[in-house]
Amino acid sequence: MIKLYNTLTRYKEEFKPITPGEVKMYACGPTVYNYFHLGNARPFVTFDTLRRYLEYRGYKVTFVQNFTDIDDKMIKRANEEGITVSELADRFIAEYYVDADGLNIKRQAVQPRATHSIDAIIDLISSMMDNGYAYVIEGDGVYFDISKKEDYGKLSHYNLDELAAGGGERGASYEGKRNPGDFAVWKFKKEGEPYWESPWGDGRPGWHIECSAMIKKHLGDTIDIHGGGQDLIFPHHENEIAQSEAANCCCLANYWVHNAFVNVDGEKMSKSLGNFFTIRDIVKHYPYNVIRFFILQGHYRSPINFSDELLESAKTSLERISNCVNNLGFLLGSAELKEAGPDDDKLIAAAEEAGEKFVTHMDDDLNTADALTDIFELVKVANTLSQSGKVSGKAMTVAKDKILELTDTLGIELFKEEESGIPQDILDMVETRAQAKKEKNFAEADRIRDELKAKGYSVKDTPNGPQVEKL
Repeated sequence: MIKLYNTLTRYKEEFKPITPGEVKMYACGPTVYNYFHLGNARPFVTFDTLRRYLEYRGYKVTFVQNFTDIDDKMIKRANEEGITVSELADRFIAEYYVDADGLNIKRQAVQPRATHSIDAIIDLISSMMDNGYAYVIEGDGVYFDISKKEDYGKLSHYNLDELAAGGGERGASYEGKRNPGDFAVWKFKKEGEPYWESPWGDGRPGWHIECSAMIKKHLGDTIDIHGGGQDLIFPHHENEIAQSEAANCCCLANYWVHNAFVNVDGEKMSKSLGNFFTIRDIVKHYPYNVIRFFILQGHYRSPINFSDELLESAKTSLERISNCVNNLGFLLGSAELKEAGPDDDKLIAAAEEAGEKFVTHMDDDLNTADALTDIFELVKVANTLSQSGKVSGKAMTVAKDKILELTDTLGIELFKEEESGIPQDILDMVETRAQAKKEKNFAEADRIRDELKAKGYSVKDTPNGPQVEKL
């Protein structure tokens, strides 16, 4: 039974999809005016992992994540570079996929762009107007009237007095608004800005309306799960709920799932604070799979701190798992294996137990931190028993396959594509050393061992044959 913490109710709830066996899920994507940073990457990895786990548990998942390709920041940067907003978006959408693919984020069922969804946006605003929730301010735009929505604030759990000015666009004037917190759903055109025709005047969509319209267009009026970073709870997701429910007269999402921040020196990593590190910068020092592993080491609802030391620790931890898989593969390929061993039951039971505990922890609000601990427990047992000479190839295969199954469910690639394991030349040296020992040429064996160490590998002799590890 999968449980998720629902921000709307503030409770951990049993997950029950609208349609049995199927999940409709949406997560807010990037504003494509720059490379994305580690704080942006956390929700991308979190909701990719949730999608993967739901699929692992047998659900058919339709996952949509958008691109915000029109807003004030994009217009400003495009003007600074002397290019169109569309050209800027095309460039950074391509760059997004470089980093997202590197982080092993599965491609979404649909990844729509706001500017390709203008008709859907206009239709949604028209429904709000017809239902009496939106109004026009001449020369400014179309605004949502939050006073018409009696339960406005139900996601963030603020009341209207506390929300007074918070829901509106940052820096927007209150002049002409019915309430200070009213927010723009359509902004009338200004000089030097892209615009589209609408029944109310030429202009462009507000930020919040884009996601509401794309959800309706690609997933329907009500979805199972809506995700994003906790900084989006208010005003973005609060306003999405208000707009969608005002237009569609039904619930927008049954489960609202939000990840916590990545912090630097106790402060949220963000472009506005200037304390961000792009994935493109970090990957110059650490592989993408280490970055993903680092993100998943913490529970998604708990803040994680960024530092070189913690990334280095993540790298070491990931290597423990990959070394174990390497060693099991090497032993399976190089040793004369027994058909059965006295400790087979122990290793097979450890694999089964790891799988059961993994599911228990992941079912409990996507607890990747403890799920990784379950994998490490299996790694520990597999390392010990594979060196004992008391397990068969069958048992080692079960353990190896289970580790690969569980890491794959988390989207963790143990090896980069260009190094899918121990290089063949290293394996050849290990075999040559083993032959030298068999011929009692210990000086040659020691020489090869030292050469392996110089190349960054250690070799250990076990009853099942030599075991090689990357240092």
